[in-house]
Amino acid sequence: MTNEIEQSAEKLLHLMDRLRQMGPGTAPPREAKISPSLLTLLNYTAVNPGCGIQAMAVGLKLSTPTISVSVRQLEKAGFLTRQPDPDDGRAVQLFLTPAGEELYQRTLDFRCQRFERLLTHLTPSERTTLLALLERAVSAAENEEEQGDSK
Repeated sequence: MTNEIEQSAEKLLHLMDRLRQMGPGTAPPREAKISPSLLTLLNYTAVNPGCGIQAMAVGLKLSTPTISVSVRQLEKAGFLTRQPDPDDGRAVQLFLTPAGEELYQRTLDFRCQRFERLLTHLTPSERTTLLALLERAVSAAENEEEQGDSK
């Protein structure tokens, strides 16, 4: 059984590598000259506007100092801004600047185009099945991880 799971994991990794290589043109992060790790913070802020550094660190499972350094880099690049937290004078809230919003949208569009290319060759029923199975697998892995964290 383990051998079959290992083979499946290898096949999934190979498919993910192939998927990463697909895509229209140059990815927006290359044009903007920011790293994929900084793009992760940008995406987190877009989905969680007004989040704090601590909340981002917990949400991304990174250290607070790592987040602080990365936030400074995104600020310096003009993609992120800090505003005082009205409920806590010591904390800040993070928001995308107009340039950050534009980069986030271009990146989202780019990523969606990749997945649309993948999904267009499946029937609606196959798409539903694929997405349901991926959701189930990801949810199970997240639950397993959470149980491990609480031990």
